[in-house]
Amino acid sequence: MRMSGRNLFACLALCLLSVLLLPGQTTTAADASQSGGIGAQPLPMPPMAGPLQSASPHWIEGGKLAVTGILSGYASTQTNHIAGDASSHFDISNAQVFVQKPAGWWQFYLQGGAYSLPTLGSPQLSSTDAMKDLYGPFPQGYLKLAKGNFDVKAGALPTLIGAEYTFTFQNMNIQRGLLWNQENAVNRGLQMDWSHSKLSTSFSWNDGFYSNRYRWLTGSLSWTFNAANSLCFAAGGNAGANARNTSATPLYLNNEQVYNLIYTYTKGNWVIQPYFQYTDVPTHPSIGIQQGAGTKGGALLMNYSFPHGFSLATREEYLKSTGSPARGSINLLYGPGSGAFSFTASPAYRKDAFFLRGELAIVHATDMAPGAAFGPSGMEATQTRGTIEAGFLF
Repeated sequence: MRMSGRNLFACLALCLLSVLLLPGQTTTAADASQSGGIGAQPLPMPPMAGPLQSASPHWIEGGKLAVTGILSGYASTQTNHIAGDASSHFDISNAQVFVQKPAGWWQFYLQGGAYSLPTLGSPQLSSTDAMKDLYGPFPQGYLKLAKGNFDVKAGALPTLIGAEYTFTFQNMNIQRGLLWNQENAVNRGLQMDWSHSKLSTSFSWNDGFYSNRYRWLTGSLSWTFNAANSLCFAAGGNAGANARNTSATPLYLNNEQVYNLIYTYTKGNWVIQPYFQYTDVPTHPSIGIQQGAGTKGGALLMNYSFPHGFSLATREEYLKSTGSPARGSINLLYGPGSGAFSFTASPAYRKDAFFLRGELAIVHATDMAPGAAFGPSGMEATQTRGTIEAGFLF
């Protein structure tokens, strides 16, 4: 499963052209401040949990517009691949450019290019299929109007739900986890943000799982205790019912309610982030949900940074779904009432613009339904996956 030559060439050309057109444009913090940029502060988008860090931006238009980007690829191999998937993959993970105006009363953000979204325990889409079946060649972008500590955004927005971001480079691990796979990723709609002292709030009216039906409401409430500790509560759900069912808009998940409690500790070389998640998909016979179900789960994400650009990130997860085959409950995992454990370890090396990451991930299903788990017949309980990713942040 590889990107077609035409699309690959276009994405590579987009990234390389951005670099070639902007030689010598990277500024110091003082230069950016004098030219109207945001100075030494990191760019607001795209957010990154580490260990990777955004490159110094290329400032254009007198320091008003910032351009950054990433070009990376990955290779993976797995045991007990699911029917229709392959035992190994080699593909673009990111060939994206980010353009933004991060200051002033009106701002904007635009993200474009190719991407893959490898996820634990799920078949892997090629970058071509991901762009075609999910969020297109411009997955995120919005207009922002800001005044003081209040702003309004409109466009294709990153979700407020969950502790992990959408794209590989944004997270501690290369692949997204089991809990992330129950959450939405990109919302089209409106979002309002307000902050005061240690409190930050956001509220969004959007289309949930990219449904193009604006019936979802999501919100988050964050409290920053000090420089090292913060706590966030996030929640969202479909205020109606929607029968749409596509790769980007799975029927069951698009009609769910989801709740997160996320604690973050960041100090010195450590980032520690435990979070808990609860979801519920109510019964809606009119749209094909004859017997609803839900999930309960938790995850622990950690990253430790060593000297000389090395780091190690780990993620442990447990997810349990409700319901049973006897009741005719919907399947949210590996059969009604099934559960799963996962463990992921991701060592990384970063030097200037270059990065190299490896990953070993194991998923083990419990109480699985026959044919709903791993292997060509769906009868295997465990899948192990090894991945390597390398690239440049520019």
